Amino acid sequence: MAETIDTIDAEENSAAEATDAAEETGRKGGVDDDVLVKEGDIAGDYLERLLDLLDYDGDIDLDVEAGRAIISIDGGEDLEKLVGPRGTVLEALQELTRLAVQQETGSRSRLMLDVAGWRADRREELRELGRSTAETVVSSGERVRLQPMSPFERKVVHDAVAAVDGVQSESEGEDPKRRVVIFPA
Repeated sequence: MAETIDTIDAEENSAAEATDAAEETGRKGGVDDDVLVKEGDIAGDYLERLLDLLDYDGDIDLDVEAGRAIISIDGGEDLEKLVGPRGTVLEALQELTRLAVQQETGSRSRLMLDVAGWRADRREELRELGRSTAETVVSSGERVRLQPMSPFERKVVHDAVAAVDGVQSESEGEDPKRRVVIFPA
């Protein structure tokens, strides 16, 4: 199986994310805040019912940022279980929430879900990893392949690398083993 190398400029690496992009460009003028607020409300109701079923405590916060609904759940002791190892449960829960919104609205949602601040914390870790690895590549002149990552994780690393002069990054491989490669420009 041949590995392909593609430059990443957005979080739209998976087939579902590519569908998001196609739908976005098909919408007149993009998505307005009213649509995103509605998506957030639907997602919030879905997640609230889930928390009730699980008997977990948590506060659901809805926001609109950068053309997408942002939903975060904080405050409960059991919420770490909804993140799972390396965010795998969080990614699945996000996809289920997107599907619940799609079922209600008829269009694919690009909402972003965070639980117990995990995604925000992970974003900071990945920014530091991208920056420090890029600086290592600048000084050594040798390319570095990072561990496989989710589309969210790769996007954060690519953005961090783009802020460092003298290096570039690309993704290679296929999910779930798709990874970022950082190399001299």
